[in-house]
Amino acid sequence: MADKLTFELVSPERLILSAEVDMVVVPGTEGDFGVLPGHAPTVATIQPGVIEVYDEGHPVNRLFVRGGFAEVTPAGLTILAEEAMPLADMDRASFEARLAAAEEDVRDAKDDTARAKAEQSAEQLRRVLEILGQN
Repeated sequence: MADKLTFELVSPERLILSAEVDMVVVPGTEGDFGVLPGHAPTVATIQPGVIEVYDEGHPVNRLFVRGGFAEVTPAGLTILAEEAMPLADMDRASFEARLAAAEEDVRDAKDDTARAKAEQSAEQLRRVLEILGQN
């Protein structure tokens, strides 16, 4: 078993973090799960939440993700996130404005498909604001 876990967090725009770490805690849709070096191969969906990165036994990074996929392979952990950013960089007012726009999209939806998509976006944004309220 390797001493360190290779971890990469990727958003559609860029590589956000690439590091050798001890452990990463991932907000999976089936519950949070920890990944250590030597973890069994896994693919999981991610819900909006906070990724916690540990090194030397201590949390060294907390990053927000707004959904995506986590893949654990023998090479390490890769998270492909819909949106990701350091928790400290998040602006609550910006997410409140995005939620208001999503709620308006729900009201203005022309069909069930558009309404369902807008409702999903609004629900994710409510979860983001809940996370920001806890941190």
